[in-house]
Amino acid sequence: MVIKYIFVTGGVTSSLGKGIISASLGMLLKSRGYKITIQKLDPYFNVDPGTLNPYEHGECFVTQDGAETDLDLGHYERFLDQPTTKDNNVTSGLIYKTVIDNERKGYYLGKTVQVIPHITNEIKRRIKMLGSSNNYDIIITEIGGTVGDIECLPYIESVRQLKWELGELNSLVIHLTLLPYISVTGEIKTKPTQHSVRNLMENGIQADILVCRTEKHISKNIRNKLALFCNVKPEHVIESINTKVIYDIPYLLHLQNFDKSVLDHLNLSTFTSPNLHKWKIFLKKYKNPKYEIKIALVGKYVSLHDSYKSITEALIHAGTENEIYVNIKWIYSEKIKENNIEEYFNEISGILIAPGFGIRGIEGKILATKYAREKKIPFLGICLGMQIAIIEFARNVLEIRNAESNETNPYTSYPVISLMKKQKNITKKGGTMRLGNWKCSLIKGSKIFSIYGGKKEIIERHRHRYEFNNEYLENFSNAGMKTVGINPDTGLVEAIELDNHIFFLGVQFHPEYKSTVSNPHPLFNYFVQISKNYKSFVYHR
Repeated sequence: MVIKYIFVTGGVTSSLGKGIISASLGMLLKSRGYKITIQKLDPYFNVDPGTLNPYEHGECFVTQDGAETDLDLGHYERFLDQPTTKDNNVTSGLIYKTVIDNERKGYYLGKTVQVIPHITNEIKRRIKMLGSSNNYDIIITEIGGTVGDIECLPYIESVRQLKWELGELNSLVIHLTLLPYISVTGEIKTKPTQHSVRNLMENGIQADILVCRTEKHISKNIRNKLALFCNVKPEHVIESINTKVIYDIPYLLHLQNFDKSVLDHLNLSTFTSPNLHKWKIFLKKYKNPKYEIKIALVGKYVSLHDSYKSITEALIHAGTENEIYVNIKWIYSEKIKENNIEEYFNEISGILIAPGFGIRGIEGKILATKYAREKKIPFLGICLGMQIAIIEFARNVLEIRNAESNETNPYTSYPVISLMKKQKNITKKGGTMRLGNWKCSLIKGSKIFSIYGGKKEIIERHRHRYEFNNEYLENFSNAGMKTVGINPDTGLVEAIELDNHIFFLGVQFHPEYKSTVSNPHPLFNYFVQISKNYKSFVYHR
Protein backbone atom coordinates (compact mmCIF):
# COMPACT_ATOMS: atom_id res chain seq x y z
CA MET A 1 0.00 0.00 0.00
CA VAL A 2 1.24 3.49 -0.89
CA ILE A 3 1.82 5.67 2.18
CA LYS A 4 -0.63 8.53 2.46
CA TYR A 5 0.46 11.92 3.84
CA ILE A 6 -1.67 14.42 5.74
CA PHE A 7 -0.36 17.94 6.41
CA VAL A 8 -1.87 20.10 9.18
CA THR A 9 -1.24 23.84 8.88
CA GLY A 10 -2.47 26.75 10.96
CA GLY A 11 -3.64 30.26 10.24
CA VAL A 12 -4.90 33.51 11.79
CA THR A 13 -3.14 32.97 15.13
CA SER A 14 -0.90 30.50 16.91
CA SER A 15 -1.88 28.09 19.70
CA LEU A 16 -5.18 27.07 18.12
CA GLY A 17 -4.56 23.40 18.84
CA LYS A 18 -2.96 21.86 15.74
CA GLY A 19 -1.36 19.25 17.97
CA ILE A 20 -4.70 18.19 19.47
CA ILE A 21 -6.38 18.14 16.03
CA SER A 22 -3.52 16.01 14.66
CA ALA A 23 -3.64 13.67 17.65
CA SER A 24 -7.44 13.41 17.46
CA LEU A 25 -7.36 12.56 13.76
CA GLY A 26 -4.59 10.05 14.36
CA MET A 27 -6.64 8.36 17.08
CA LEU A 28 -9.74 8.20 14.87
CA LEU A 29 -7.82 6.72 11.95
CA LYS A 30 -6.01 4.22 14.18
CA SER A 31 -9.35 3.16 15.68
CA ARG A 32 -10.42 2.25 12.12
CA GLY A 33 -7.47 -0.12 11.82
CA TYR A 34 -4.92 2.04 10.02
CA LYS A 35 -1.28 2.20 11.11
CA ILE A 36 -0.60 5.83 11.98
CA THR A 37 2.21 8.07 13.15
CA ILE A 38 2.38 11.83 13.66
CA GLN A 39 5.31 14.16 13.10
CA LYS A 40 5.85 17.74 14.29
CA LEU A 41 7.90 20.21 12.22
CA ASP A 42 8.84 23.26 14.28
CA PRO A 43 10.09 26.50 12.65
CA TYR A 44 12.35 27.71 15.48
CA PHE A 45 16.13 27.51 15.12
CA ASN A 46 16.88 25.63 18.32
CA VAL A 47 18.16 22.19 17.34
CA ASP A 48 15.73 20.73 19.87
CA PRO A 49 13.55 22.13 22.70
CA GLY A 50 15.86 20.75 25.41
CA THR A 51 17.38 24.07 26.45
CA LEU A 52 14.24 26.19 25.99
CA ASN A 53 12.72 27.89 29.00
CA PRO A 54 9.39 26.19 29.89
CA TYR A 55 7.82 29.67 30.18
CA GLU A 56 8.50 30.16 26.46
CA HIS A 57 7.75 26.73 25.12
CA GLY A 58 6.02 24.62 27.75
CA GLU A 59 7.11 21.14 28.67
CA CYS A 60 10.03 19.46 26.97
CA PHE A 61 8.78 15.95 26.17
CA VAL A 62 11.30 13.09 26.04
CA THR A 63 10.92 10.09 23.75
CA GLN A 64 11.99 6.56 24.59
CA ASP A 65 15.06 6.85 22.33
CA GLY A 66 16.25 9.94 24.21
CA ALA A 67 15.12 12.84 22.05
CA GLU A 68 14.08 16.12 23.70
CA THR A 69 11.01 17.14 21.75
CA ASP A 70 8.01 19.43 21.53
CA LEU A 71 5.19 18.90 24.03
CA ASP A 72 2.78 18.00 21.20
CA LEU A 73 4.53 14.62 20.96
CA GLY A 74 3.09 13.96 24.39
CA HIS A 75 -0.38 14.51 22.95
CA TYR A 76 0.41 12.14 20.09
CA GLU A 77 1.49 9.39 22.49
CA ARG A 78 -1.41 9.90 24.90
CA PHE A 79 -4.06 9.82 22.14
CA LEU A 80 -2.54 7.05 20.01
CA ASP A 81 -1.21 4.97 22.93
CA GLN A 82 2.03 4.36 21.05
CA PRO A 83 5.56 5.74 21.48
CA THR A 84 7.24 8.33 19.28
CA THR A 85 10.92 8.66 18.40
CA LYS A 86 13.44 11.37 17.57
CA ASP A 87 12.22 11.25 13.96
CA ASN A 88 8.77 12.48 15.01
CA ASN A 89 10.04 15.99 15.84
CA VAL A 90 12.16 18.12 13.52
CA THR A 91 13.13 21.77 14.00
CA SER A 92 14.46 24.34 11.56
CA GLY A 93 17.63 24.34 13.63
CA LEU A 94 18.11 20.64 12.92
CA ILE A 95 17.23 21.08 9.22
CA TYR A 96 19.69 23.94 8.66
CA LYS A 97 22.39 22.28 10.76
CA THR A 98 22.13 19.14 8.64
CA VAL A 99 22.37 21.10 5.39
CA ILE A 100 25.32 23.18 6.63
CA ASP A 101 27.12 20.05 7.88
CA ASN A 102 26.57 18.43 4.49
CA GLU A 103 27.96 21.51 2.77
CA ARG A 104 31.08 21.36 4.94
CA LYS A 105 31.52 17.70 3.97
CA GLY A 106 31.33 18.60 0.27
CA TYR A 107 28.12 16.71 -0.43
CA TYR A 108 26.82 19.39 -2.80
CA LEU A 109 29.88 19.32 -5.07
CA GLY A 110 30.45 23.05 -4.98
CA LYS A 111 26.86 24.01 -5.77
CA THR A 112 25.42 27.18 -4.25
CA VAL A 113 23.42 26.03 -1.20
CA GLN A 114 19.97 27.61 -1.11
CA VAL A 115 16.60 27.35 0.61
CA ILE A 116 15.27 25.82 -2.59
CA PRO A 117 16.21 23.07 -3.28
CA HIS A 118 18.55 22.18 -0.42
CA ILE A 119 16.52 23.18 2.65
CA THR A 120 13.23 22.04 1.13
CA ASN A 121 14.80 18.74 0.03
CA GLU A 122 16.00 18.10 3.58
CA ILE A 123 12.51 18.88 4.95
CA LYS A 124 10.95 16.47 2.44
CA ARG A 125 13.55 13.83 3.31
CA ARG A 126 12.66 14.13 7.00
CA ILE A 127 8.95 13.83 6.28
CA LYS A 128 9.42 10.71 4.14
CA MET A 129 12.03 9.18 6.46
CA LEU A 130 9.34 8.07 8.91
CA GLY A 131 7.73 5.92 6.25
CA SER A 132 10.93 4.45 4.85
CA SER A 133 11.68 2.30 7.90
CA ASN A 134 8.15 1.64 9.20
CA ASN A 135 5.06 0.00 7.77
CA TYR A 136 2.76 3.01 8.21
CA ASP A 137 -0.42 3.51 6.21
CA ILE A 138 -0.74 7.22 6.97
CA ILE A 139 1.74 9.84 8.22
CA ILE A 140 0.31 13.02 9.71
CA THR A 141 2.69 15.99 9.65
CA GLU A 142 1.89 19.01 11.80
CA ILE A 143 3.54 22.23 10.60
CA GLY A 144 4.32 24.47 13.57
CA GLY A 145 3.71 28.21 13.51
CA THR A 146 1.23 30.11 11.35
CA VAL A 147 0.90 30.48 7.59
CA GLY A 148 2.38 33.87 6.67
CA ASP A 149 5.24 33.65 9.18
CA ILE A 150 8.60 34.07 7.46
CA GLU A 151 10.07 31.06 9.27
CA CYS A 152 7.23 28.82 8.03
CA LEU A 153 7.79 29.50 4.33
CA PRO A 154 10.30 26.66 3.68
CA TYR A 155 7.86 24.15 5.22
CA ILE A 156 4.91 25.45 3.21
CA GLU A 157 7.00 25.28 0.03
CA SER A 158 8.04 21.73 0.91
CA VAL A 159 4.39 20.74 1.32
CA ARG A 160 3.58 22.31 -2.07
CA GLN A 161 6.31 20.26 -3.72
CA LEU A 162 5.28 17.07 -1.94
CA LYS A 163 1.63 17.51 -2.92
CA TRP A 164 2.72 17.59 -6.56
CA GLU A 165 5.19 14.70 -6.16
CA LEU A 166 2.84 12.41 -4.21
CA GLY A 167 -0.29 13.00 -6.25
CA GLU A 168 -3.75 14.20 -5.29
CA LEU A 169 -4.98 10.88 -3.85
CA ASN A 170 -1.89 10.40 -1.68
CA SER A 171 -1.79 13.72 0.15
CA LEU A 172 -4.18 16.06 1.91
CA VAL A 173 -3.91 19.47 3.58
CA ILE A 174 -5.95 20.34 6.67
CA HIS A 175 -5.94 24.01 7.57
CA LEU A 176 -6.83 25.02 11.14
CA THR A 177 -8.05 28.59 11.53
CA LEU A 178 -9.89 30.83 13.98
CA LEU A 179 -13.43 32.17 13.58
CA PRO A 180 -13.53 35.17 15.95
CA TYR A 181 -16.82 35.87 17.70
CA ILE A 182 -17.74 39.55 18.08
CA SER A 183 -19.91 39.64 21.19
CA VAL A 184 -21.13 43.23 20.61
CA THR A 185 -22.83 42.30 17.35
CA GLY A 186 -23.25 38.60 18.07
CA GLU A 187 -21.43 37.66 14.85
CA ILE A 188 -18.93 35.00 13.88
CA LYS A 189 -16.47 36.56 11.43
CA THR A 190 -15.12 34.53 8.53
CA LYS A 191 -12.81 37.13 6.97
CA PRO A 192 -9.64 36.13 8.92
CA THR A 193 -10.09 32.56 7.73
CA GLN A 194 -10.61 33.70 4.15
CA HIS A 195 -7.38 35.73 4.29
CA SER A 196 -5.51 32.79 5.82
CA VAL A 197 -6.68 30.41 3.11
CA ARG A 198 -5.81 33.00 0.45
CA ASN A 199 -2.33 33.31 1.97
CA LEU A 200 -1.96 29.55 1.74
CA MET A 201 -3.11 29.62 -1.91
CA GLU A 202 -0.60 32.38 -2.71
CA ASN A 203 2.05 29.86 -1.66
CA GLY A 204 0.64 27.28 -4.05
CA ILE A 205 -1.42 25.17 -1.64
CA GLN A 206 -5.17 24.63 -1.68
CA ALA A 207 -6.59 23.50 1.66
CA ASP A 208 -8.68 20.34 1.29
CA ILE A 209 -10.37 20.51 4.69
CA LEU A 210 -10.93 23.49 6.99
CA VAL A 211 -11.06 23.00 10.74
CA CYS A 212 -12.44 26.13 12.37
CA ARG A 213 -11.72 26.91 16.00
CA THR A 214 -14.74 28.73 17.42
CA GLU A 215 -16.47 29.55 20.67
CA LYS A 216 -19.93 29.39 19.07
CA HIS A 217 -21.49 26.71 16.88
CA ILE A 218 -21.15 27.31 13.12
CA SER A 219 -24.40 27.70 11.22
CA LYS A 220 -25.11 26.17 7.82
CA ASN A 221 -24.89 29.63 6.26
CA ILE A 222 -21.38 30.18 7.64
CA ARG A 223 -20.28 26.75 6.40
CA ASN A 224 -21.56 27.54 2.94
CA LYS A 225 -19.91 30.97 2.96
CA LEU A 226 -16.54 29.50 3.98
CA ALA A 227 -16.89 26.75 1.38
CA LEU A 228 -17.63 29.31 -1.34
CA PHE A 229 -14.77 31.68 -0.54
CA CYS A 230 -12.19 29.04 0.46
CA ASN A 231 -12.79 26.55 -2.37
CA VAL A 232 -13.73 23.59 -0.18
CA LYS A 233 -16.85 21.44 0.02
CA PRO A 234 -19.38 22.54 2.71
CA GLU A 235 -19.02 19.13 4.40
CA HIS A 236 -15.27 19.76 4.59
CA VAL A 237 -15.77 22.77 6.85
CA ILE A 238 -15.32 21.21 10.28
CA GLU A 239 -16.21 22.92 13.55
CA SER A 240 -13.76 22.72 16.48
CA ILE A 241 -15.69 24.37 19.26
CA ASN A 242 -13.99 25.34 22.52
CA THR A 243 -14.21 22.57 25.10
CA LYS A 244 -12.85 22.18 28.61
CA VAL A 245 -12.06 18.52 27.98
CA ILE A 246 -9.53 17.93 25.20
CA TYR A 247 -10.50 14.25 25.12
CA ASP A 248 -13.94 15.28 23.81
CA ILE A 249 -12.40 16.58 20.59
CA PRO A 250 -11.93 13.28 18.68
CA TYR A 251 -15.54 12.30 19.24
CA LEU A 252 -16.85 15.78 18.32
CA LEU A 253 -14.82 15.67 15.10
CA HIS A 254 -16.03 12.17 14.32
CA LEU A 255 -19.66 13.28 14.62
CA GLN A 256 -18.95 15.66 11.72
CA ASN A 257 -17.47 12.83 9.59
CA PHE A 258 -14.01 14.39 9.82
CA ASP A 259 -12.19 11.05 9.65
CA LYS A 260 -14.47 9.79 6.85
CA SER A 261 -13.83 12.93 4.78
CA VAL A 262 -10.08 12.42 5.18
CA LEU A 263 -10.25 8.77 4.11
CA ASP A 264 -12.53 9.54 1.18
CA HIS A 265 -10.08 12.14 -0.11
CA LEU A 266 -7.19 9.69 0.21
CA ASN A 267 -9.21 6.97 -1.55
CA LEU A 268 -9.05 4.72 1.52
CA SER A 269 -11.75 2.42 2.81
CA THR A 270 -14.30 3.70 5.32
CA PHE A 271 -16.14 0.40 5.68
CA THR A 272 -14.66 -0.23 9.13
CA SER A 273 -16.21 2.11 11.72
CA PRO A 274 -13.93 3.55 14.39
CA ASN A 275 -13.87 1.55 17.60
CA LEU A 276 -14.46 4.29 20.18
CA HIS A 277 -15.92 2.10 22.92
CA LYS A 278 -13.03 2.48 25.38
CA TRP A 279 -12.74 6.18 24.61
CA LYS A 280 -16.42 6.73 25.41
CA ILE A 281 -16.04 4.82 28.69
CA PHE A 282 -13.09 7.02 29.60
CA LEU A 283 -15.07 10.20 28.89
CA LYS A 284 -18.07 8.98 30.86
CA LYS A 285 -15.93 8.16 33.90
CA TYR A 286 -14.00 11.42 33.58
CA LYS A 287 -17.16 13.52 33.53
CA ASN A 288 -18.92 11.59 36.29
CA PRO A 289 -16.42 11.07 39.12
CA LYS A 290 -17.55 9.55 42.40
CA TYR A 291 -14.88 11.22 44.50
CA GLU A 292 -12.70 14.33 44.56
CA ILE A 293 -9.22 14.87 45.92
CA LYS A 294 -6.94 17.89 45.95
CA ILE A 295 -3.32 17.34 44.90
CA ALA A 296 -0.71 20.05 45.45
CA LEU A 297 1.61 20.37 42.46
CA VAL A 298 4.65 22.26 43.72
CA GLY A 299 6.87 23.75 41.03
CA LYS A 300 8.63 26.86 39.76
CA TYR A 301 6.88 27.16 36.37
CA VAL A 302 3.29 26.90 37.61
CA SER A 303 2.16 30.15 35.95
CA LEU A 304 2.29 28.24 32.65
CA HIS A 305 0.48 24.96 33.23
CA ASP A 306 1.81 23.50 29.97
CA SER A 307 5.22 23.35 31.67
CA TYR A 308 3.94 20.25 33.48
CA LYS A 309 1.55 18.99 30.79
CA SER A 310 2.45 15.31 31.00
CA ILE A 311 2.10 15.33 34.80
CA THR A 312 -1.33 16.95 34.78
CA GLU A 313 -2.54 14.57 32.06
CA ALA A 314 -1.15 11.57 33.96
CA LEU A 315 -3.14 12.68 37.01
CA ILE A 316 -6.26 12.94 34.81
CA HIS A 317 -5.68 9.43 33.44
CA ALA A 318 -5.20 7.95 36.90
CA GLY A 319 -8.08 9.90 38.39
CA THR A 320 -10.47 8.78 35.66
CA GLU A 321 -9.36 5.17 36.04
CA ASN A 322 -10.37 5.39 39.72
CA GLU A 323 -13.46 7.58 39.15
CA ILE A 324 -11.79 10.40 41.04
CA TYR A 325 -11.70 14.06 40.07
CA VAL A 326 -8.15 15.26 40.74
CA ASN A 327 -8.31 18.94 41.66
CA ILE A 328 -4.79 20.26 41.13
CA LYS A 329 -3.69 23.08 43.41
CA TRP A 330 -0.84 24.90 41.67
CA ILE A 331 1.74 26.12 44.17
CA TYR A 332 4.67 28.35 43.24
CA SER A 333 7.50 26.96 45.32
CA GLU A 334 9.32 30.29 45.77
CA LYS A 335 6.39 31.64 47.80
CA ILE A 336 6.42 28.81 50.35
CA LYS A 337 7.85 29.95 53.69
CA GLU A 338 7.87 28.42 57.16
CA ASN A 339 5.31 30.97 58.40
CA ASN A 340 2.76 30.38 55.60
CA ILE A 341 3.10 26.70 54.77
CA GLU A 342 -0.12 25.68 56.53
CA GLU A 343 -2.26 27.88 54.31
CA TYR A 344 -0.79 26.36 51.16
CA PHE A 345 -1.37 22.75 52.17
CA ASN A 346 -4.68 22.99 54.01
CA GLU A 347 -6.99 20.11 52.99
CA ILE A 348 -4.42 18.69 50.59
CA SER A 349 -4.68 14.93 49.95
CA GLY A 350 -1.31 14.51 48.26
CA ILE A 351 1.82 16.49 47.42
CA LEU A 352 3.74 16.18 44.16
CA ILE A 353 7.13 17.88 43.81
CA ALA A 354 7.64 18.60 40.12
CA PRO A 355 10.83 18.38 38.05
CA GLY A 356 12.90 21.44 37.22
CA PHE A 357 16.35 22.98 37.01
CA GLY A 358 18.23 25.72 38.84
CA ILE A 359 18.25 27.19 42.33
CA ARG A 360 15.07 29.28 42.22
CA GLY A 361 12.29 27.87 44.38
CA ILE A 362 14.41 25.04 45.82
CA GLU A 363 13.97 25.99 49.48
CA GLY A 364 10.20 26.16 49.09
CA LYS A 365 10.19 22.66 47.63
CA ILE A 366 12.28 21.45 50.57
CA LEU A 367 9.77 22.94 53.02
CA ALA A 368 6.87 21.29 51.18
CA THR A 369 8.65 17.94 51.26
CA LYS A 370 9.36 18.28 54.98
CA TYR A 371 5.68 19.04 55.55
CA ALA A 372 4.62 15.92 53.62
CA ARG A 373 7.08 13.74 55.50
CA GLU A 374 6.19 14.99 58.97
CA LYS A 375 2.42 15.20 58.41
CA LYS A 376 2.37 11.77 56.72
CA ILE A 377 0.74 13.18 53.56
CA PRO A 378 1.08 11.02 50.42
CA PHE A 379 4.13 12.27 48.53
CA LEU A 380 5.50 11.76 45.04
CA GLY A 381 8.76 13.39 43.95
CA ILE A 382 9.73 13.25 40.28
CA CYS A 383 13.34 13.75 39.11
CA LEU A 384 14.34 16.94 40.97
CA GLY A 385 11.48 16.04 43.31
CA MET A 386 13.37 12.91 44.40
CA GLN A 387 16.55 14.91 44.84
CA ILE A 388 14.66 17.44 46.99
CA ALA A 389 13.41 14.59 49.20
CA ILE A 390 16.99 13.44 49.69
CA ILE A 391 18.25 16.91 50.58
CA GLU A 392 15.39 17.49 53.03
CA PHE A 393 15.97 14.12 54.72
CA ALA A 394 19.70 14.77 54.98
CA ARG A 395 19.16 18.17 56.60
CA ASN A 396 16.33 17.38 58.99
CA VAL A 397 16.73 13.67 59.80
CA LEU A 398 20.43 12.95 59.32
CA GLU A 399 21.15 16.47 60.65
CA ILE A 400 23.55 17.32 57.84
CA ARG A 401 22.43 20.93 57.99
CA ASN A 402 24.40 22.11 54.97
CA ALA A 403 23.45 19.23 52.69
CA GLU A 404 22.92 20.44 49.13
CA SER A 405 23.05 19.51 45.48
CA ASN A 406 26.07 20.22 43.32
CA GLU A 407 23.62 21.80 40.89
CA THR A 408 22.75 24.64 43.24
CA ASN A 409 26.10 24.77 45.05
CA PRO A 410 29.05 23.25 43.16
CA TYR A 411 31.30 23.85 46.19
CA THR A 412 29.18 22.29 48.93
CA SER A 413 30.99 20.10 51.45
CA TYR A 414 27.96 17.80 51.67
CA PRO A 415 26.86 16.96 48.11
CA VAL A 416 24.11 14.41 48.76
CA ILE A 417 23.16 15.08 45.14
CA SER A 418 26.15 15.14 42.81
CA LEU A 419 26.94 15.44 39.14
CA MET A 420 27.07 12.10 37.31
CA LYS A 421 30.62 11.08 36.41
CA LYS A 422 29.85 10.97 32.69
CA GLN A 423 28.53 14.53 32.90
CA LYS A 424 31.56 16.13 34.55
CA ASN A 425 33.49 16.91 31.36
CA ILE A 426 30.47 17.97 29.32
CA THR A 427 30.37 21.64 28.37
CA LYS A 428 27.67 21.59 25.69
CA LYS A 429 24.21 21.63 27.28
CA GLY A 430 21.91 20.58 24.43
CA GLY A 431 20.96 16.90 24.26
CA THR A 432 23.69 15.78 26.67
CA MET A 433 21.74 14.77 29.77
CA ARG A 434 20.83 11.22 30.69
CA LEU A 435 17.90 10.89 28.32
CA GLY A 436 15.34 8.31 27.25
CA ASN A 437 14.78 4.73 28.36
CA TRP A 438 16.91 3.27 31.14
CA LYS A 439 16.48 0.10 33.15
CA CYS A 440 15.59 0.08 36.83
CA SER A 441 15.80 -2.99 39.09
CA LEU A 442 13.15 -2.93 41.83
CA ILE A 443 13.68 -4.27 45.33
CA LYS A 444 11.33 -7.09 46.24
CA GLY A 445 9.04 -6.23 49.16
CA SER A 446 9.05 -2.48 48.48
CA LYS A 447 5.91 -0.50 47.69
CA ILE A 448 7.16 0.38 44.24
CA PHE A 449 7.75 -3.33 43.56
CA SER A 450 4.09 -4.08 44.31
CA ILE A 451 2.87 -0.99 42.40
CA TYR A 452 4.56 -2.34 39.26
CA GLY A 453 2.88 -5.70 39.77
CA GLY A 454 5.90 -7.55 41.13
CA LYS A 455 8.18 -6.77 38.18
CA LYS A 456 11.85 -7.18 38.99
CA GLU A 457 12.92 -4.78 36.27
CA ILE A 458 11.18 -1.84 34.62
CA ILE A 459 12.15 0.62 31.89
CA GLU A 460 11.36 4.33 32.31
CA ARG A 461 12.36 7.56 30.59
CA HIS A 462 14.89 9.98 32.08
CA ARG A 463 15.97 13.58 31.75
CA HIS A 464 18.56 14.59 34.33
CA ARG A 465 22.19 15.43 34.91
CA TYR A 466 22.55 14.98 38.67
CA GLU A 467 22.15 11.89 40.87
CA PHE A 468 21.99 10.61 44.41
CA ASN A 469 25.50 10.46 45.86
CA ASN A 470 26.03 6.77 46.72
CA GLU A 471 28.62 7.69 49.36
CA TYR A 472 25.68 8.55 51.61
CA LEU A 473 23.68 5.41 50.78
CA GLU A 474 24.24 3.58 54.07
CA ASN A 475 23.46 6.66 56.18
CA PHE A 476 20.09 7.11 54.48
CA SER A 477 19.17 3.44 54.63
CA ASN A 478 19.95 3.17 58.33
CA ALA A 479 17.74 6.19 59.05
CA GLY A 480 14.71 4.80 57.20
CA MET A 481 15.04 6.10 53.64
CA LYS A 482 15.41 2.98 51.52
CA THR A 483 16.81 2.64 48.03
CA VAL A 484 14.15 0.62 46.20
CA GLY A 485 15.18 1.13 42.59
CA ILE A 486 18.68 0.90 41.11
CA ASN A 487 19.98 1.03 37.57
CA PRO A 488 21.56 -2.41 37.04
CA ASP A 489 24.26 -1.11 34.70
CA THR A 490 25.42 2.04 36.50
CA GLY A 491 24.40 1.51 40.13
CA LEU A 492 22.60 4.87 40.11
CA VAL A 493 19.71 5.26 42.52
CA GLU A 494 16.41 5.34 40.63
CA ALA A 495 13.84 5.31 43.47
CA ILE A 496 13.67 5.91 47.21
CA GLU A 497 10.96 5.19 49.80
CA LEU A 498 10.42 6.11 53.41
CA ASP A 499 9.62 3.59 56.13
CA ASN A 500 6.67 4.33 58.44
CA HIS A 501 4.85 6.56 55.98
CA ILE A 502 1.55 6.06 54.15
CA PHE A 503 3.28 6.75 50.81
CA PHE A 504 6.52 8.63 50.32
CA LEU A 505 8.21 7.86 47.03
CA GLY A 506 10.83 9.66 44.98
CA VAL A 507 11.82 8.56 41.47
CA GLN A 508 14.67 9.86 39.35
CA PHE A 509 12.83 8.97 36.14
CA HIS A 510 9.76 10.60 34.58
CA PRO A 511 6.77 8.21 34.79
CA GLU A 512 4.43 10.87 33.41
CA TYR A 513 5.87 10.48 29.89
CA LYS A 514 4.46 6.95 29.55
CA SER A 515 0.93 7.58 30.83
CA THR A 516 -1.81 7.40 28.20
CA VAL A 517 -5.61 7.47 28.09
CA SER A 518 -5.74 3.71 27.58
CA ASN A 519 -2.92 2.89 30.01
CA PRO A 520 -2.63 5.20 33.04
CA HIS A 521 0.77 4.91 34.65
CA PRO A 522 0.78 2.62 37.73
CA LEU A 523 2.69 5.12 39.91
CA PHE A 524 0.13 7.87 39.29
CA ASN A 525 -2.66 5.33 39.65
CA TYR A 526 -1.43 4.32 43.12
CA PHE A 527 -0.66 7.92 44.13
CA VAL A 528 -4.23 8.96 43.33
CA GLN A 529 -5.68 5.92 45.13
CA ILE A 530 -3.64 6.43 48.29
CA SER A 531 -4.40 10.18 48.27
CA LYS A 532 -8.11 9.38 48.14
CA ASN A 533 -7.74 6.96 51.07
CA TYR A 534 -5.78 9.58 53.01
CA LYS A 535 -8.51 12.17 52.43
CA SER A 536 -11.20 9.75 53.59
CA PHE A 537 -9.23 8.94 56.74
CA VAL A 538 -8.17 12.48 57.67
CA TYR A 539 -11.15 14.60 56.62
CA HIS A 540 -14.06 12.24 57.23
CA ARG A 541 -13.20 10.40 60.42
